[in-house]
Amino acid sequence: MRHAVKGRKLGRTSSHREALFRNQLQSLVLNERIVTTLPKAKELRPIAEKVITRGKHGSLHDRRWVLAWVLRRELVKKVFDEIAPRFQERPGGYLRIVKLGPRQGDGAEMAVLELVERQDAAPAEAPPKSSAKKAPRPKKDEASKEAKPKKETKPKKEAKEPKKESRPKRETKEGGKAATSARKGRAQTSAPKKTG
Repeated sequence: MRHAVKGRKLGRTSSHREALFRNQLQSLVLNERIVTTLPKAKELRPIAEKVITRGKHGSLHDRRWVLAWVLRRELVKKVFDEIAPRFQERPGGYLRIVKLGPRQGDGAEMAVLELVERQDAAPAEAPPKSSAKKAPRPKKDEASKEAKPKKETKPKKEAKEPKKESRPKRETKEGGKAATSARKGRAQTSAPKKTG
């Protein structure tokens, strides 16, 4: 039973896990949206929400606390000057997790972790497509083919001579095994050997 077991280990040591969350948090502050696995997104969300809440308060202690998680000063400045003021009226819930489905390679459940009020949240309207179709490609004429200089063809190399056989074929002697044993002075019998 998992009573009072808080958080996921994510298959990492505690220091590695903390470094992972710091890096992901910095990417989240920088881009305001990251794509990661669902368990990582669920673990990162409370940390990121606390960072934004500290940014809303704005004291020196809060700045130092945020600097412990977001290690780059320009990103800490962005948290306090750009991100936190957007959420001044919101009492929490600054981030949303959107499930994307399984990842192609290993089937891990993927998700997007993004700020609820992103700068580029409203998609820019695509310019209307013009009704005029593109001009079709001109077909190659016979005249244009003749105008192009032809490539010079190299003379083909003569066929190589067949390889010489590495060893000559063995000549078969007439008479087979019986003739060989007769040459050695053994008599060949037609009766089978007795086994005893």
